[in-house]
Amino acid sequence: MRKSGGLALVRRIGRRVEALGRRARRSHRVAFVALVLVQLVISIASDVWMTLVPASFLIVPLVVGGVLLRFGELVALTGITTAFGAYVVLSRGMTLPRIGFVLVLVIVGWIMITSAKVRSRLGVAGTRSESMLMELRDTLTAQGEIPPLPPGWRVEVAIQSAGGSTFSGDFVVSTMHDDLLEVALVDVSGKGIDAGTRALLLSGAFGGLLGVVPVEEFLSSANRYLRRQDWDDDFATVVHVVLDLRTGDFDVRTAGHPPAIQFDAWSGRWQTRDADGPLLGLMEAPTFEVNRGVLKLGDALFLYSDGMVETPRQDIGRGTDRLTGFAERLVGQGFLGAAEELVAAAGGPGDDSAIVIIHRTAHA
Repeated sequence: MRKSGGLALVRRIGRRVEALGRRARRSHRVAFVALVLVQLVISIASDVWMTLVPASFLIVPLVVGGVLLRFGELVALTGITTAFGAYVVLSRGMTLPRIGFVLVLVIVGWIMITSAKVRSRLGVAGTRSESMLMELRDTLTAQGEIPPLPPGWRVEVAIQSAGGSTFSGDFVVSTMHDDLLEVALVDVSGKGIDAGTRALLLSGAFGGLLGVVPVEEFLSSANRYLRRQDWDDDFATVVHVVLDLRTGDFDVRTAGHPPAIQFDAWSGRWQTRDADGPLLGLMEAPTFEVNRGVLKLGDALFLYSDGMVETPRQDIGRGTDRLTGFAERLVGQGFLGAAEELVAAAGGPGDDSAIVIIHRTAHA
């Protein structure tokens, strides 16, 4: 059982950020000195061989500095470049085109500085900030990897972000302990990158809660954590399933989330598993109902976000019928690969979409 998943995650992230910071500080100093020397060489060469080395070459190291340097270093490089450029072109006479070239240097430097200022909020400059963010995303999304299951069980997960972004407001966290599989599908308010940044934080926290707090207290604990963030008008919906892999018994609890759907292999019927509960983050001490059921051989349980069933032109009820209609066509293949197919077929392009399929296969 993962007793300290949240703390271990925070430590891993902290060590990675610290290591990136040390490497970045060394590389930034070297890059700054090198770029200043390059600008000096270009300035001298342009002054001596102006037909072979035009002063416009000064723009290239400035753009490179916008990618590699920290905010303060980039400001210094912009000032040095502008001074070098002004000396080279204005020493030949005050003409309108030459003054315009100096203005171009200032404008390019201003654009680079503006971009660097945004990245400097992370405390890491240039491409390091993007790589750190991607590594952080990979570390946190690993919380949603389904643990190895015993024979007779298969779980598929598929997530599609709005607009093709790599960041999604939908995420999955899971854990397994004492033959109990816990899976939570979370939908953060908003869509795409705006919701994805909040989802990065919540996925680590919610993943740390799974398997640590009692199953009946998971949603309450997640609600308390979300309220401590003090986000304006932001909330999250969750569907939380606890499955006994020995018997097939399961509990479903939801917090403002579309209900789970169960496929009964013996009757061929589809049944929604409603469990009322308020949105996370809006109430101080909410209560969450539980819906209990059993997965028999061949049965499947579907968890999905509202992006799979809700569009501006149809309500959730019709969207749910549409989703089950798509899923009905996949019964014959034992739902193998069904998660990806359903997200592609039913997921809305304008909203984040996610689905989890828990299938008790007929062959143990």
